[in-house]
Amino acid sequence: MNFIKKLLTDSEHNPTEEALDEVSVDFDTLDLPVELNDAIARLGFTSCTPVQSEVLPFSLDGRDIVAQAQTGTGKTAAFLISIITYDLENPELNQRPAGTPFALIIAPTRELVLQISADAEDLVENTDITIVPVVGGIDYEKQKKALTKPVGIVVATPGRLLDFCRSNVIDLSRVELLIIDEADRMLSMGFIPDVKAIIQRTPRKDKRQTQLFSATFSEDIKRLATNWTLDPVRIEIEPEQIAVDSVEQVVYAASEEDKYKVLYNLIKVHDLNRVLVFVNRRDESRKLEDKLYRHGFNTGLLTGEVPQKKRIKTLDQFKQGEIEVLVATDVAGRGIHVEDISHVVNYNLPEDPEDYVHRIGRTGRAGAKGVSVSLACETDAFMLPAIEELLGEPLSCEQPDPTLLEDIPAPHKKSHLKPSSYNQTGRRPSSRRSGR
Repeated sequence: MNFIKKLLTDSEHNPTEEALDEVSVDFDTLDLPVELNDAIARLGFTSCTPVQSEVLPFSLDGRDIVAQAQTGTGKTAAFLISIITYDLENPELNQRPAGTPFALIIAPTRELVLQISADAEDLVENTDITIVPVVGGIDYEKQKKALTKPVGIVVATPGRLLDFCRSNVIDLSRVELLIIDEADRMLSMGFIPDVKAIIQRTPRKDKRQTQLFSATFSEDIKRLATNWTLDPVRIEIEPEQIAVDSVEQVVYAASEEDKYKVLYNLIKVHDLNRVLVFVNRRDESRKLEDKLYRHGFNTGLLTGEVPQKKRIKTLDQFKQGEIEVLVATDVAGRGIHVEDISHVVNYNLPEDPEDYVHRIGRTGRAGAKGVSVSLACETDAFMLPAIEELLGEPLSCEQPDPTLLEDIPAPHKKSHLKPSSYNQTGRRPSSRRSGR
């Protein structure tokens, strides 16, 4: 145990606030393998986020983890770093039979699985560790074929993974590290029976290391954590406090056909130069970003399928003002912290009311005033009651000003969308062993 682990450990096996105040945890103090340190440095990271500072000293020491942490806090890197370190320090893991991963990550949605897989690929670039994403909606036989080869880390949604388990395509009996990500969402989406069935196929909890992450700690989540972990370190990262009062919230009733017209005119009429636009789906976000680009805006895109290095570069360009309109999905946009974002636009209202709060919290930061504009078509309107209940106040829905509905000129640039050169994880095909 290194000095950080000693400093952060108390009699209850929990990190102390005093210790965290005394130590700024940098990645190069964690005695990580050289290949992993190089990858972290290449991605531009030096210091741990709060959740990484609290999780890594214990997870690297083999402890079970139960952590309350939201998307955008850096939790993905926290558990990936501990998994990759374990593999690099135990090279015999790579001698396993086909279809027997040493690490399993379970997440509730396809997009989250693909983002985790893409992030993992960035971190294992100089290693032979294999990453296989297992999700529904993607060619079954292709994924099955990937699992017939040696595989190190499987990242999966519960349903498709259980299908492969029941057909004996994958063997989880030798899993040594188990990650359960966004357990609260899996509970609300009805996936817990499948997760239980999957965990029963892994070694007993005293024979594996388990890390469970959840944005909330309900009694149900606490019971699951008790069942699935052994003497865990309990970590709670305070949710980001959103100063909703500093954000002017506007909801425009706009048909699906009028949404783009309102967005275009909003940016032009008000001469906006740092706008963050949220879209619910990756395919829609690509199309919207391209449409804005063709109309002459300097644009950027942040989704789960964009490689980590590209996301970092795009975000930096947005911070520097080189990108004036950034289009993002929730899974990629939760961790955006940029000063002087004047407007957040909800091109679609989110299905999860908490996502709405996090979206509008990207503006109105550090005492500044911000504006949130939501474009609500008939479908979006069904999301409003739940959002209002969470906010504790009504949101008035008004008709857009006539200037926002004026006809817009034809695009004067060619599309910059190209035939997809990325595979399903957002990574370019690699010649090294990838498990796909």
